[in-house]
Parts: sequence; structure tokens; C-alpha cells
Amino acid sequence: MVLGSHKVLDALKGIGLNLYERKLWVALLAKGTSTAGELSEIANVPRSRSYDILQSLAEKGFVIVQPAKPLKYVAIQPSEAIDRAKNKLEENMQLTIQRMEELKSSPAMKELNEIHNKGLDIITPEEMTGALKGKTSVSQQLSSMFKVANKRISIVTTQEGLNEIYSSHFNDLKKAVDRGVKVQIATSGIDKSMEAVRGLDGIAEVRQLNQKVVPIAGRFAVVDSKEMVLSLTDHKVHDTQHMALWSKSEHATANLMEPLFRMVWDNSKRVG
Repeated sequence: MVLGSHKVLDALKGIGLNLYERKLWVALLAKGTSTAGELSEIANVPRSRSYDILQSLAEKGFVIVQPAKPLKYVAIQPSEAIDRAKNKLEENMQLTIQRMEELKSSPAMKELNEIHNKGLDIITPEEMTGALKGKTSVSQQLSSMFKVANKRISIVTTQEGLNEIYSSHFNDLKKAVDRGVKVQIATSGIDKSMEAVRGLDGIAEVRQLNQKVVPIAGRFAVVDSKEMVLSLTDHKVHDTQHMALWSKSEHATANLMEPLFRMVWDNSKRVG
């Protein structure tokens, strides 16, 4: 017996229900109330798995457990079940965030940092290299780099990239400047009336690069000549498809990317 179209099952997959959860929940909706044994037969789910899966659905807010012998499960009107599941997710997320904040200030965090630092002792900086996928991942990595900058933040970007830096990293850059970090940004296609240019005034020195001399239209950032992020895709790609290379290779940053930035910078003019 097949319950629910492929379209329905795919929609439920999209909200995080696995195959067995989807099949058992749809079966329960069709029955209204039932036991795990009955539902396992209807949904073609192993009986040994049904109890745990139905308990999982109950914890997520999709079904109600009726304390009987044997246990029975009661279906909730679908829209109400979705609302309950959504509320439970929000509650769990807030609880997880709270626990993460508590962990950051706990003795356990000190021990985790010690484990990490000891591991780094046997890893060369060149090995600390990886790919970043998605605009969110790239933005988070840039934020992490800006937060630990000690001397200099060097950025080459586009007009769209400058707007993103201003909207997403203004506070990170301001705090870096307060620590004595020098921030320099070379970008293209801008003018002094841009909100980002005005907003970054006093935080970063922004220059417009000369593309006739240095025909660069990409994006990269270098911090303290020790760490870098290099965009591998154009800004026109979907946010989820954005790709970048991150590296702590001092050879690549100090001997390649930083000199490249200096060449771009020396061939740029100040905006304003």
C-alpha cells in the first residue's frame, strides 16, 4: 500500500524528515490513531524501527503518544503538526545557542583550545588550506580573520564586494582599527557618494584601482601577510554556489598575494 505521492514525500523530506519518518507519519494521518505494529505494516517500515521513529516524531511535535497497552499514536492535523514542529525547532535552537555561549566561557573551552593548539604544533601553515562553499561560509571565514588581525588587513574587491564588506564586516573592521590594525581596500567601479565608501570613512582607506594598468576584477583579502581568502567565482553566481580558497600558507600570502595587493594599491587612487 502506497500512501502519499512522491511530491508529498519530497516536500516532507525538505523539512528534515527521513524516509521512515515520512512514511510512518503519512500512514498515521491516514489511520488517525494506530499502534506501531499496524503502522509498520501499512508503511512498509521494519517493526523493530517503528517504535523509535514514532518516538522521534512525537519529540518533534508531529504525533501524540497515547499511554495505552499497547502504545497508540494519534495524528495531529497537518498544519497544526507543522506549527508544533516549528516551535520545537525554535526552542531547541535557542537552547543550543545558550549552551554554546556557556561552553565558550567554560573550563572545557580552555581544554579544547589547548588540544587545538597542540595539534597545530605538528601541522605546517601550508597544510591549513581549504575550499569554502557558499557566501555564508566565506563571510564567516573573513570575519574570523578580521577578528584576529594584528597589523594589516588588505582587500581587493568589486563594487558589490565592497557593499558586502560594509554591510557584513563593518563592526569587525572597526574593532580591528581600534586595536591599531591598518585597513586598506582597493576596489573598482565606485564613487565617493556610495554608502559603503561614506560608511567606511575613518575605518578603512578606500582606493579605486586602475584597471587599465592592473586589469583585476576579482576579490581577495590578506591579513597580516599570514592568511588569505581568494574568491574563485563571480559575484553573479547564486549565494550557495560561491566558492573561495582559504589558506594560512605564509609563502602564498607573504610572497604572492601581499605583493600583488601592493602593486594594485600603488596603482590606485584615493576616493573622496
